[in-house]
Amino acid sequence: MMTKLPEDLIIRNSKPSDHQRIISVMKDWWEGRDLTWMLPKLFLVHFCNTSFIIEKGDSLTAFLIGFLSQSKINEGYIHLVGVHPNYRGMGIGAFLYHRFFDICKEFNRNMVRSCTSPVNKGSIEFHGKIGFNILKGNAEVDGVQVSVDYNHPGDTKVLFEKKI
Repeated sequence: MMTKLPEDLIIRNSKPSDHQRIISVMKDWWEGRDLTWMLPKLFLVHFCNTSFIIEKGDSLTAFLIGFLSQSKINEGYIHLVGVHPNYRGMGIGAFLYHRFFDICKEFNRNMVRSCTSPVNKGSIEFHGKIGFNILKGNAEVDGVQVSVDYNHPGDTKVLFEKKI
């Protein structure tokens, strides 16, 4: 696991002005899938203390949008993570997750949850590699447990949890 970013990459907390930068790269980073609807600006307004941006100069390299649950006082939730395709496989995603885990621990959270689409095989594999378990769902897709109609009809998700 990468414990320190290369010197040419800078990590900082997100800010509302990052919204347009993030949504402008999402289609490219997700191979044409339009997930911009998943990131209303309010996430960057209200969860900037638990969300991060990684940059190389003026270029966006990666981001993690996460928050501490107000309803489940022992949980943190990672809502959305993106790593520029040219920087994948270097440990940057894991670095961001571990930074979020540290914040969760600081606030006495011992469970982190996240989810992804079953079509995102890379995300499913990534979560498994860093120790997330897939939760039992109400169906199975390609041998993976999923929850059908998770956010709305037709929305199928793979749900993850990790004790930290």
